[in-house]
Amino acid sequence: MPLALLPDRALVAVTGADASSFLQGLLTCNVETLPEGEARLGALLSPQGKILFDFLVSRAPDGYRLDVARDRVPDLVKRLTLYKLRAQVAVEALPLAVAALWGGEAPSPALRDGRLADLGWRLYAAEAPATDATAEAYAAHRIGLAVPEGGADFAFGDAFPHEALMDQLGGVDFKKGCYVGQEVVSRMQHRGTARTRIVPLVYRDGEAAPAGEPVTAGDRSLGQTGSGAGPRGLAMVRTDRLGEALAAGETVLAGGRAVAVEKPAFASFAWPV
Repeated sequence: MPLALLPDRALVAVTGADASSFLQGLLTCNVETLPEGEARLGALLSPQGKILFDFLVSRAPDGYRLDVARDRVPDLVKRLTLYKLRAQVAVEALPLAVAALWGGEAPSPALRDGRLADLGWRLYAAEAPATDATAEAYAAHRIGLAVPEGGADFAFGDAFPHEALMDQLGGVDFKKGCYVGQEVVSRMQHRGTARTRIVPLVYRDGEAAPAGEPVTAGDRSLGQTGSGAGPRGLAMVRTDRLGEALAAGETVLAGGRAVAVEKPAFASFAWPV
């Protein structure tokens, strides 16, 4: 089973008597139903419903841990502290290494990645474990499964949860009640107005374009590329425009390179082709 250290990831601890109710009222996911042994996708949104932070949430003996992009840790700690008010919680960065395992069953204390079974497992340790794979290999694994991550596939403060496939990957609980940005997200869900989605691309020349390149078809602007590895990549695209382009027989280009656009294998949303 490959094991890769993820140096761009870090942990934030939320502990204390009110940790569960505190996070339940802030995050998109349901922390109260979170089972032991799972790292569940979640996000903290702006009041306008845009993703400010995405992370994997797991239980700890004294509260919860948020597995987040390392460069976002100071801002996340600051934001959660601002929301604390009179809640009996403590928020702090944890000096633990983050690793990913995939391709089999991992032993305890590894946590199942709740986004998608094939993604594998997360491991948090006081010392960096011995590895036999690279962070780049894990990124290629994630991209191959069409699972987006903030900062790599969408800009923080600019994407709604539906656009980042959080509704498809267990990152939004539509029944748990209020949280920051909940009204906007619920409206998009009930009205079916999410026309922009992150989708997989297969590059016909075998090499993914860099992130941030335009995705076009004829004179239509469809979106822009996110992360890529080898012949596969991800892109945020307007699916309605994609349908129009394909119906017209137009070739889709990502950074000027011809691509095939696929529907994520796990997705249940409507697909234009």
